[in-house]
Amino acid sequence: MIVVTGAAGFIGSNLVKALNDRGETDIVAVDNLERADKFRNLVDCEISDFLHKTDFLEHAQRGAFARPTVVFHLGACSDTMQADGRYMLENNFRYSVHLLNWCQQVDAPLIYASSAAVYGLGPIFVEERAYERPLNVYGYSKFLFDQVVRRALPSVRAPVVGLRYFNVYGPRERHKERMASVAYHHYNQFRREARVRLYQGSHGYSDGEQRRDFIHVDDAIRVNLHFWDRPTSGIYNVGSGRAQSFNDVSLAVINSLREANGQTPLQVKQAAAQGTIEYIEFPLDLRDRYQAYTQADLSRLRAAGIAEPMMTVEQGIAAYVRWLLRNA
Repeated sequence: MIVVTGAAGFIGSNLVKALNDRGETDIVAVDNLERADKFRNLVDCEISDFLHKTDFLEHAQRGAFARPTVVFHLGACSDTMQADGRYMLENNFRYSVHLLNWCQQVDAPLIYASSAAVYGLGPIFVEERAYERPLNVYGYSKFLFDQVVRRALPSVRAPVVGLRYFNVYGPRERHKERMASVAYHHYNQFRREARVRLYQGSHGYSDGEQRRDFIHVDDAIRVNLHFWDRPTSGIYNVGSGRAQSFNDVSLAVINSLREANGQTPLQVKQAAAQGTIEYIEFPLDLRDRYQAYTQADLSRLRAAGIAEPMMTVEQGIAAYVRWLLRNA
């Protein structure tokens, strides 16, 4: 039995599909379907059971489940604008602590989702306490659980792996709405209006040149499966290891759609000159809490045996746009 929390969500549903592709179908899917639309992410997947998140934890704590082969804990509230700190800490932090304790009791490996939000504004993104300064309660909830894991690691009986995701994009994220990736929003903007909007220059960057580490969800899933196959306890960054601009993202979306229509690709200056990329004023209220630059340090991830390079924005978005067009 494999347990996947957040199974109907973005990364979770992609993981369930990848497990199916490996021949794994004895999967207990755990999620909160109060927003029922997420069920669509699992329609083409095979699972053995589905439980609400609180029901699963109650059943697990009273011994209703056999020892799972592995627990992938991807369930969380990922809304960085969420203002209810009590809910965020109960949902993201306290639930994770209970799950960790249960996994240790039954000797089950735990692979869980942390976040690059723990680093705040950076500019150094290394898995060390000195560089962790979350800017919102979402990042703080992830930061707190990472600290619990760090204290537990010297004495754990079953492997515990924390994966700090940077900006993940790709299939099965539609339900995230405003929290979906920039690539998803730009795809829809361009199809609707034949243009995309980016922020004007800020934080020392010119128009659209703010940079983040964007990683395709397939690469994130590959990391999860690696640590299931070869568990090495610890906390690891999961990004592409390269910072690319929002101009790169927009242009990759635009040119992928132009290619699908038999049109030639554009350069950034051409797209801006003809209004295909429109730069809008940077919101002043975001200035002190906006990540204008992120880039995952992958030294620990590489040392754990993941040597294959991650997709570039151009490669990943081309694949994503093809998927979106097939599944429109």
